[in-house]
Amino acid sequence: MATATENTLLEAQPRTAGTKNDARRVRREGKVPAVLYGAGKDSVPVSVDPRQVSRILHSQTGYNTIFDLALDGAERTKAMIVDWQYEPIKGALLHIDLKRIAMDKTLTVNVPIVLKGEAAGVKQQGGILEQILREVEIECLPSDIPASIEADVSELVFGKVLRVSDLPHSDKLKCLSDPNQPVATVISVKEEVVATPEAVAAEAGATPAEPEVIKKGKQEVGEEGAEPAAEKAEKPEKKEKK
Repeated sequence: MATATENTLLEAQPRTAGTKNDARRVRREGKVPAVLYGAGKDSVPVSVDPRQVSRILHSQTGYNTIFDLALDGAERTKAMIVDWQYEPIKGALLHIDLKRIAMDKTLTVNVPIVLKGEAAGVKQQGGILEQILREVEIECLPSDIPASIEADVSELVFGKVLRVSDLPHSDKLKCLSDPNQPVATVISVKEEVVATPEAVAAEAGATPAEPEVIKKGKQEVGEEGAEPAAEKAEKPEKKEKK
């Protein structure tokens, strides 16, 4: 299992902090404003190369990567990225928070869960594998942070739930997440039944409602039309009597 410690170097230069104009100036120069803190030392405003930061964030170990940080080409310390901000429209990095790491002290980090194998409920029962939890919180030494935690789901069937307590355990890792929290399960495929016109007509009755209304309307028109005809027939009779 790969760990989060890599031989990666991130170079940082001291900068003047305090105003938005200073941060804009740093970005115009092609750098990203950042802050370095931790390990009982004062916070230091620095600027870093966004390309180096992106390589770290998109590496196998991602934001859990522990790397060497060189401050102004002199001081070197182990560090990791603990927070970052992106510009919402262009997606450019706006700010980075860096933390000094003491390799002999434990850290609390979130590690991604990777599902391995083909679930029996999918292969044999035709279900769908659903991953409910994608990260687990652990505590360990910086050198023991895993890139991911693999979970075997090959025995997972309908009605069975893979929980945090079922994940692989190690004496070097202390799991802080709720052991009963579900990680993955197999769900059934819901078939959508589309009603056909024949089925709709059967539910409404053998005779559609609209023709009945039309039929009644014709009868009413016929009856109303017969009354004037009778009145016209009576008028000639009165004339004959005169």
